[in-house]
Amino acid sequence: MIGRLDVMALDCPDAGALAAFYHSIIGGELMRRDDAEWVEVHTAHGRVAFQQIEHYRAPTWPEGPVPQQAHLDIYVDDLDTGEAAVLDIGASKAEIQPSPEAFRVFLDPAGHPFCLVGSTMQHPPA
Repeated sequence: MIGRLDVMALDCPDAGALAAFYHSIIGGELMRRDDAEWVEVHTAHGRVAFQQIEHYRAPTWPEGPVPQQAHLDIYVDDLDTGEAAVLDIGASKAEIQPSPEAFRVFLDPAGHPFCLVGSTMQHPPA
């Protein structure tokens, strides 16, 4: 091992707004620096950071001129309940759903794809 995973960071047009969106989904604690360009969500399972950039271009999932590059998988107990909740806080459902019985693809308010993953897709504990 060379190092340890520290944080997953997503570029976005508004770091505070996108951090609040994900905080609504995964809970934890919002951590802000003195500047508004970097905000983190800390949970017992890890950290996600949001970096505000000036000329942000949303990914065009699943293909297109701006590739996805990364996405978050978020486990939920019930896909239908999870879907309703993320749509209610501003997510949009992706047009293409490769396996909606196992996981569902959404776009966050900045356009990043993320998946809600049902219990049938959960990985064994590390």
